[in-house]
Amino acid sequence: MNNKLKKIAEQMVAPGKGILAADESTPTIGKHFDKIGLENTKPNRQAYREMLFSTSGIGQYISGVIMYDETIRQSTASGNGFVSVLQNEGVLPGIKVDEGTAPDPNSPNEKITKGLNGLPERLKEYASLGAKFTKWRAVITIDENQNLPTDENLRRNAQDLAQYAKFVQEAGLVPIVEPEVLMDGKYSTHSIEKCAEVTEKTLNYLFEELKNAEVETEGIILKPNMIVPGENSGQKVSPDEIAQATITLFRKILPENLPGIVFLSGGQSEIEATENLNAMNKMGELPWRLSFSYGRALQDSALKIWNGKQENVPAAQAKFLHRAKMNSLATFGKYSPDLENA
Repeated sequence: MNNKLKKIAEQMVAPGKGILAADESTPTIGKHFDKIGLENTKPNRQAYREMLFSTSGIGQYISGVIMYDETIRQSTASGNGFVSVLQNEGVLPGIKVDEGTAPDPNSPNEKITKGLNGLPERLKEYASLGAKFTKWRAVITIDENQNLPTDENLRRNAQDLAQYAKFVQEAGLVPIVEPEVLMDGKYSTHSIEKCAEVTEKTLNYLFEELKNAEVETEGIILKPNMIVPGENSGQKVSPDEIAQATITLFRKILPENLPGIVFLSGGQSEIEATENLNAMNKMGELPWRLSFSYGRALQDSALKIWNGKQENVPAAQAKFLHRAKMNSLATFGKYSPDLENA
């Protein structure tokens, strides 16, 4: 086993710490800016990321930050590179290396992820820019009317994730492997039971393909969805039910030498994402660390408070740090809604 990779992976899931997903593509960050009526310009994107990354104390609760290609090259207004700003706080710089999704040629209502072409060369450059880990997201759509997902699409996404992970480990970086079974979107009427069934198949294929590609399990981090009903299902479930369904499935499938799991928040609200993570960590001893790699669930309130205005930076940073702290507590099963206003 490559000890360097193992060490980085363990740092990524250090006790009480999680990962900030700040890797929104330019079009995606534009959708977030639309909510606050802010123009999607390079200076505005830079100012927003600077607000997040330069938050004092970020390293207490955040182990790493996933950046976008533009972001990893940017600096603060005073000229300090974002990479060194994070490193000075003890935060690992990471980079999203997939190039978004495209329709699956064999099943146009499903997605495959682009970006394997030329990936080894790009990884060399990102490593030279200071990246220590990477991320690749595969998107799985449940649509029961169309019998989706298809086995072929699940297998293709698993193979691509495994090939990506192999390239990344060969470049001396740690891959975050993200197979996301979507909970939101127009088809999201499925039950929690259906989510469990599809996630089980997705993860089974994934770990088969990782093994086939000779990816070292101790040098990867898994970023899965929680087992939740589709947002348009009308099914109401508690954090304890979500925790039970998710952990039961993971115990069945995941290898014990996986260093950790960092959940994506998907379409969950900030509070839901924290409560669900907390419920899982209250379930007692687990073979792997359970933490977070949230985007919206760490940023939403901070973005609204910031609102593109320099004078709002301290209040926005305080809100961001608060959310990071609440999720840190959730990694120990010590979160309580009462702490929100404490």
